[in-house]
Amino acid sequence: MADIDLTFTIPPEVTFEQAIAIAQDLLAAQPTDDVLTAAIAALVATPNGARGFLVTFLSGDLSEEFALADRPTEAVAQGLRTNPELIADLMAKNLAMSTAMELTHRRNGHPEMAAGSHLTQQRSRQLIQGLHLPIMHDRLTALQQSIIQGSGEYTDFLARWGYDDEQKAAILAAIEPLISP
Repeated sequence: MADIDLTFTIPPEVTFEQAIAIAQDLLAAQPTDDVLTAAIAALVATPNGARGFLVTFLSGDLSEEFALADRPTEAVAQGLRTNPELIADLMAKNLAMSTAMELTHRRNGHPEMAAGSHLTQQRSRQLIQGLHLPIMHDRLTALQQSIIQGSGEYTDFLARWGYDDEQKAAILAAIEPLISP
């Protein structure tokens, strides 16, 4: 088989929707590590690009093109590490949201949707551990403190989504093993 040179053009002002489409194409193409790292780095350079990539990567189905999300490679981690502050913040929020949504879907009698949220939570946890970002601990601790104290950096985020006490307890339980020594 001949090598195919794949390139992905990321607009400097990429929209969330464009980022999702690019991420889907990128994951489906299964490019070389160098291309993958460069494309991810370009996507995560902006908030919309980072959000679009992560939502696609973390919540994709179990098909082969999303197998990378279940076993993130160093190429993926390298691309994400190019914007550590933004990625750490978004990963903390992804962990919280997927944890809370799993509980919501179970309450509403939607086991298949709960399973999808659980998969996203597992992928988030695994990626957080694999990134080895020093700032990740700070973001998770800030989220934890916002829940415990009812004030702090993530108070607006928590209020925006209206998490109840049971959801907040589940989020705390998801955070704890990631910040414990």
